Amino acid sequence: MPKRLVYLGTPEMAVAPLRALHEAGHDIALVVTQPDKRRGRGGATSPSPVKVLASELGIPVSHDVDDVIATGAELGVVVAFGRLIKPHVLDAVPMINVHFSLLPRWRGAAPVERALLAGDAETGVCIMDVDVTLDTGAVYAEEAIPIRETDTADDLRERLVEVGTELLVDVVGQDPLPTPTPQVGEPTYADKFSPEDWELDWSEPAVQIGRWVRAGHAWTTFRGKRLRVLTAAVVDTPTDVPAPGALGDDGATIGTGSAGLRLERVQPEGKGPMTWRDFANGARPEPGETFG
Repeated sequence: MPKRLVYLGTPEMAVAPLRALHEAGHDIALVVTQPDKRRGRGGATSPSPVKVLASELGIPVSHDVDDVIATGAELGVVVAFGRLIKPHVLDAVPMINVHFSLLPRWRGAAPVERALLAGDAETGVCIMDVDVTLDTGAVYAEEAIPIRETDTADDLRERLVEVGTELLVDVVGQDPLPTPTPQVGEPTYADKFSPEDWELDWSEPAVQIGRWVRAGHAWTTFRGKRLRVLTAAVVDTPTDVPAPGALGDDGATIGTGSAGLRLERVQPEGKGPMTWRDFANGARPEPGETFG
């Protein structure tokens, strides 16, 4: 049954759910998203992906959460909005949230990356009540998906958005909403990352370093400059890797705390992505040279 909604979301992963709710016939009175961000060196600002879609669909947009109060909406939908909703707003408009983990595991800002880094066998999506504390609300619906050994954070996000969008449309379409179930289990927290968190520690096992690479923002240093590591493969039996952080005789495998990691795609500081071979042809790293 169509409802009058408000929608709070910001990044690309919040675009598909907004589109699906609109296509399902719900009356979306207002979209609230984070303010336009300054990008690049020119100082120009650009809108969030959710704002771009809302404008295409002709939905009013605000950057002030308090504006939802006057919309007459019966329900708010929150997807990767980026801010906690204050109690006086929740008192005026009840809200549900699409959270990309199997709660109470990985409450917080970075559940996709944290699940991958922890080596979890599965993750999933919960449609949950929004309350004043972080990701503690009761759950209306959930669905699990496996985490494959080759999955990147982008791979997981794509699948989670697809699953979460279907769950969301199903829950919102019910009248009344289904009865939610309180979360059960020991919570873990998916803290935000700082840029420094993504610097690779070559003393860690190769499998763990590979997870950092697949999570999406890994970097190391080489000859004093930052080098992003975009893709890499674990080498189980490297016979030529001398020490953690050192380049092996094959010219592509770096030693770790156990086994080795063969670099495949990198991005040097101030340049675009390239294959390791192209980078090596220019930089000419020597066997035994260290990274990090």
